[in-house]
Amino acid sequence: MREQQAKKVRVATCSLAGCFGCHMSLLDIDERLIDLVELVEFDRSPITDIKEVGPSDLGLIEGGVCNAENVEVLRAFRRQCKTLVAVGACAITGGVPAMRNHYPLHECLDEAYVNGLGVQDGGIPNDPELPLLLNQVHPIHEVVKVDYFLPGCPPAADTIWTFLEQLLSGKPVEFAYRQIHYD
Repeated sequence: MREQQAKKVRVATCSLAGCFGCHMSLLDIDERLIDLVELVEFDRSPITDIKEVGPSDLGLIEGGVCNAENVEVLRAFRRQCKTLVAVGACAITGGVPAMRNHYPLHECLDEAYVNGLGVQDGGIPNDPELPLLLNQVHPIHEVVKVDYFLPGCPPAADTIWTFLEQLLSGKPVEFAYRQIHYD
């Protein structure tokens, strides 16, 4: 008689305002991806191309919150995911996207679309299909409750693997000093 296969952990991921480097770092776990697929099934993720998040055990979010659509996606993840993880500097602090926080939004838009180097006949995009920009970029914990923070820009593949391996096995999440110390 075959043993019943253990239920896989359902994982959802997304990238908000960021560079997508944290997802690339996840892919850098290389052959361990095969081990990961034995343990998890992916819901919304660039890996699956599913656009809406469904009920999930674990949500991995990279990127800061810069527009109304980011807020909606993040709140949907918080509702649907039992555990939510801020992955990388942008999700934890706002990262590089938050560099615009030192300037009023209208000045950033003018510089990019009206007065920027090489701009000809510029104008600030005004299309209802574009998400409304927030005045500032926020780390995700300012919008929803976050259960874990995984630092780095991006976190190293080995750090992501350690985190997932320990979390999925029910162990306390602990890192070697070299995995989370950045000199």
